[in-house]
Amino acid sequence: MRKLLTFVAGTLITGSMFAGGLVTNTNQSAAWVRLPSRNASVGIDAVYYNPAGVMKLENGFHLSLSNQSIFQTREIDNSYAGPATAASPNGGYGLNNHVYKGTVTALAFPSIYAAYKMDKFAISLGFNPIGGGGGAEYKAGLPSFEMGPSDLVPSLASQGAVGYKLDTYFKGSSTFLGYQAGVSYKVNDVISVAVGLRYVTAKNTYNGYLKDIQLDMGGGTWVPATTVLQGVAAKLTSITTIPAALAPAITGGLGGQNLTVAASLSPAIAAAKSNIEAGLAAIGVPAATIAVMPLSNISATITGATPALNAQAASATATSTLVADQSADVAQTGSGISPIFSVNISPSENLNIAIKYEMMTKLELTNKTTTDLMVGYQTDGTPITMFPNGDKTRNDMPAMLAVGIDYKLASNFKISLGSNYFFDKNADYGHKVDDDLIASTPTVHIDNKYIIFDNGYSVQGGLEYKISEKLLVSGGYVWANRGVNPRYQSDLTYGLGTQTFGFGGAYSFTDKIQLNIGYAYTAYQTDSKYIDHVNGKTLYNPLETYKKSTAIFGIGVDMRF
Repeated sequence: MRKLLTFVAGTLITGSMFAGGLVTNTNQSAAWVRLPSRNASVGIDAVYYNPAGVMKLENGFHLSLSNQSIFQTREIDNSYAGPATAASPNGGYGLNNHVYKGTVTALAFPSIYAAYKMDKFAISLGFNPIGGGGGAEYKAGLPSFEMGPSDLVPSLASQGAVGYKLDTYFKGSSTFLGYQAGVSYKVNDVISVAVGLRYVTAKNTYNGYLKDIQLDMGGGTWVPATTVLQGVAAKLTSITTIPAALAPAITGGLGGQNLTVAASLSPAIAAAKSNIEAGLAAIGVPAATIAVMPLSNISATITGATPALNAQAASATATSTLVADQSADVAQTGSGISPIFSVNISPSENLNIAIKYEMMTKLELTNKTTTDLMVGYQTDGTPITMFPNGDKTRNDMPAMLAVGIDYKLASNFKISLGSNYFFDKNADYGHKVDDDLIASTPTVHIDNKYIIFDNGYSVQGGLEYKISEKLLVSGGYVWANRGVNPRYQSDLTYGLGTQTFGFGGAYSFTDKIQLNIGYAYTAYQTDSKYIDHVNGKTLYNPLETYKKSTAIFGIGVDMRF
């Protein structure tokens, strides 16, 4: 359960849902959906992609309104089979389900750009979901939620447990909104420059529950796990009372007699005989030894085991609290500012080159927790919760360098190329490493001590063909790397390499109104890692595999006044 705290801390779904960097969305207009290579744009979406390129617009006021509807599926396969048994050396218990599916839906993903262009100057404003942008819903929970409850079965097998079931649900939403303002300046006919600021507001919400954890105690008899564990605690505690119950018989001269003889001489011993035998068996005394043990040895043996029995009883009581019904209702909020610099170079009528650099946005998110999930206890008995109220977590957006080239092969045919480079290694994503799970454990599968082992980058290209004065069609492709260490990956947040294909068209109703429509599909590279899961004092490394796919529908209108 403690590992779950580490999984959730940081970026649950706060990263990029779609095309772009690890936490940065670059699908920021309907024109991008139909032509996903816009870094050298000289249209109104240049407000985001190429602020200096705004100087290529005609004089006057320009406005762009776009929306994307985005649908993502996620799948996590987890091989956890639980502890091995004599009958099942490859694992005898483990998860009820090994495949967990989630959906992310963002029906509204708007982008709004406005610019007023003069001969030498332009001012521009922009609004878009610069990171996050949707909600992930897991109706049947996740492996990290279920592995802990599944471990109750082998740990309570001696009590008759043969199976488990539970009711779990989790939904998280993430919205990083960017409010951008900038000024562009035309240096000469070849070069223009721009500078701007983006103010980012971040909000993540987490809602979920873990309840109705029950154990099959044989024959389909389902009992609440809390009831079973409380019964175990009571049973362990009752064993520690045996020495006190034997004291009168021992002081009365029966200390040297075994249970059978003592029971024949003492009604009190006779009444307690079966419970004493069961208590001795529970602490591992063989039946043959129990039959011949004198009462004084029985008392001494149980007295010696009492500290361990008390610790086990306390553990069972604590676990019964952890498996009781719990829920989470949390909001994390924060904000930050990023400066933006841009240069546009047009060495000829057919060639346009753009360079943009966005500085890192430092974001520190603060928890506002209404209800929280308890995941463990400190050594002093203080509860450990998943989202402590008031706790702060860093979740930066990295600096980004974007380069683009547009080249007209003919008056009606254009090729667009570009690349984005994300300085992920310099950003603080708030992830923590649960080092207590790997201390003195050489079998843990870890490639590198750093969560981010490579900066992210993408390359893109596309073609645009103008069929007539009113109609054009376009299409393009984006490849992006993964850039993260396997330690970053978890069932709640994982980064995968992508390939995005987009196509669509634009129709000009007049020379001042253009409609953009497009469809894009992102295929994600499958990735796997051996996760760390501790059951008792034993570390297990089940294989976990991560998959995603995303579909985007975009529509927008560009207007000039």
